[in-house]
Amino acid sequence: MKKLVAEAVGTFWLVLGGCGSAVLATSGVSGGNGAVGVALAFGLTVVTMAYALGPISGGHFNPAVTLGLYAGGRIKSHLVMPYIVVQVAGGLLGACVLFLIAQGGAGFDVHTAFACNGYGALSPAGYGVGSVLLAEGVLTAVFVLVIMGVTDSRAPAGVAPLAIGLCLTLIHLISIPVDNTSVNPARSTAVAALAGGAWMSQLWAFWVAPIVGGVLGGVFYRGLLAAPVGLTRGEA
Repeated sequence: MKKLVAEAVGTFWLVLGGCGSAVLATSGVSGGNGAVGVALAFGLTVVTMAYALGPISGGHFNPAVTLGLYAGGRIKSHLVMPYIVVQVAGGLLGACVLFLIAQGGAGFDVHTAFACNGYGALSPAGYGVGSVLLAEGVLTAVFVLVIMGVTDSRAPAGVAPLAIGLCLTLIHLISIPVDNTSVNPARSTAVAALAGGAWMSQLWAFWVAPIVGGVLGGVFYRGLLAAPVGLTRGEA
């Protein structure tokens, strides 16, 4: 139960902090945060919660990471579906809190300005579905590879949350123009569920590509780069 609560709380914070930066703080005084600020916000949510809750649950906060770590041999099978369920639930709760805050602002429209992920007409720069699927798959694969690498027994102790957060920041700097950056089905589902319409019709892409990429990243690390059996730390 503690593991599940930790995963729900961590995903709640990721959506509220990361998407909240995109929704609430990208305009206004001094031009707002902009893409760099949003990227940092997502990275910082992971850093803070990975340090706070990582020792309890492993600090996944992302169904694609959970499945990738399962493919990489880092999490037991009986935890996979419960983790995914509470991650989605925590993300939805974060999106609901963000909505309640945002609707108090003048001109807010949940259907057009809620940090949703999309392709084609819904992509910030008009990228097509092929580009989005490739970006989400490759970036999630690298994200899982980094997570497995920095939690390997051979990695320096104590630096994993910072490295993971910086990796997520870099991922956002790369792909915010492409699709507002997902690499996390729970994050995408949370905001799309409230925005509805076309955002929900495109949600499949932000489940399929991150999960495929995450699993490939986990399999790659386990097959070619992992420490010998019995020397890996950070197992759930």
